[in-house]
Amino acid sequence: MRGTVLYGPRDVRFEERPDPTIVEPTDALIRLPLTCVCGSDLWPYRGIEPIDGPTPMGHEYVGIVEEVGSEVRLIEPGQFVVGSFFASDNTCEICRAGYQSSCIHRQPGAPTGAQAEYARIPLADGTLVATPGLPPEDLIPSLLAASDVLGTGWFGAVAAEAGPAKTVAVVGDGAVGLLAVLAAKQLGAERIIAMSRHESRQRLAREFGATDIVTERGDEGAARIKELTGGLGAHSVVEAVGTQESMMQAIRSTRAGGHVGFVGVLHDVEIPGEEFFFSHVHLHGGPAPVRRFLPELIELIWNRKIDPGKVFDLTLPLEEVAEGYRAMDERRAIKHCCVRDRTDPPLPARRDVARPPPGCHRV
Repeated sequence: MRGTVLYGPRDVRFEERPDPTIVEPTDALIRLPLTCVCGSDLWPYRGIEPIDGPTPMGHEYVGIVEEVGSEVRLIEPGQFVVGSFFASDNTCEICRAGYQSSCIHRQPGAPTGAQAEYARIPLADGTLVATPGLPPEDLIPSLLAASDVLGTGWFGAVAAEAGPAKTVAVVGDGAVGLLAVLAAKQLGAERIIAMSRHESRQRLAREFGATDIVTERGDEGAARIKELTGGLGAHSVVEAVGTQESMMQAIRSTRAGGHVGFVGVLHDVEIPGEEFFFSHVHLHGGPAPVRRFLPELIELIWNRKIDPGKVFDLTLPLEEVAEGYRAMDERRAIKHCCVRDRTDPPLPARRDVARPPPGCHRV
């Protein structure tokens, strides 16, 4: 197959790689009709997060099941499935508590890389959720969003305890932040403040449910939130970036007794102990347990009650994935969607279980 490999900072290559195979009897192999680049992929791309040699890239995925291991009971060839960036058994005590991303058997959700034509998914029965049928073409991007950025934004809003009669502020206007706005709206928030300096992202935030836009950042941004909330701060704040500035902006934007849900991957963040002690702010987050939310999110998407696929504002052929990285790195795109080349040669017979709907509808 062909897939994406990161060799070093800003060195992304699309090249021939070994076909994934069943390794464990709990594995599944899936064919990927499209894939995408995640904001968290930019940390190693920029050299901020070191890698140990050439690394297969991609952890967001949907696709057609082509083959399953001998111990897989719930997932069948021919199904269209949605997974998440961590594989989990969905049966251990931690999973049953709703934190599948800390499963005692946790492992990468697509260890062979999902910015590719095929992927191996471990712990298939616990990790994958099948859709009611083969989805129409226009729903596939939204289902792909559910595998990470929607599930992550949703967890951020849940961790921040967004809900009716509450004001929610969202720090970060990438795909996760924008979908945290959508989640806060679905959870019934009365007022949603999106913090963004980019006009196109502001428009999408409003479409997803934002009632206010704040362009200031850092302490100025926190002060603006306080001003909009009678000097108190927001009840709920979602931190969707992962830097020192964004975390402190989130905490300082929250009222005493309020909640911060942090889902940005933290890098070199230090919270001043005394300030945090006297803030009376609840802090909860981490790697989103996307698997917890997938059944609900798939139902909302399937019934066309939400359209998270709108965060994909750049579509390129899969072989041009390096340009997608550049576009996201330079903030020319919110989120990049990769589509398999429709002129690909016929698939090997063993892979012809089912043909997924082609393509991605966002350009």
